[in-house]
Amino acid sequence: MLTPVAYGLAILLNLLLVFIGARFLFTPRAAAAGYGVPARTGGDPAYLTIKGLRDGGYGLVGLALLAFAGPHAEAWFMLVVALLPFGDTVVVLRNGGPKAVAFGVHFATAVVILLSAVLLFLV
Repeated sequence: MLTPVAYGLAILLNLLLVFIGARFLFTPRAAAAGYGVPARTGGDPAYLTIKGLRDGGYGLVGLALLAFAGPHAEAWFMLVVALLPFGDTVVVLRNGGPKAVAFGVHFATAVVILLSAVLLFLV
């Protein structure tokens, strides 16, 4: 019972990262607003592209680790990746973004990623 839940949550989180990455690549302004720090008009769009590549790349690496290296490698990866949404929480708060997004999206995501890591370690 634990194995399908651990794998399912890890796959879901990695696919979500791929989706977020794609969103930043194809609709960067809307994605930035959803992130909690809207992009400046006339700002440098390269940073939004970098965010899309980062998130999408992490999602693909996570899927590859799970498929080819197994749950413990994925668990260690998830522990490291959890630092990103914790950092995103700080970025949103330091730039005047909504606290609801900082904690309700980014901080909560970090907690779910850590839960995923724990479940994968238990498999």
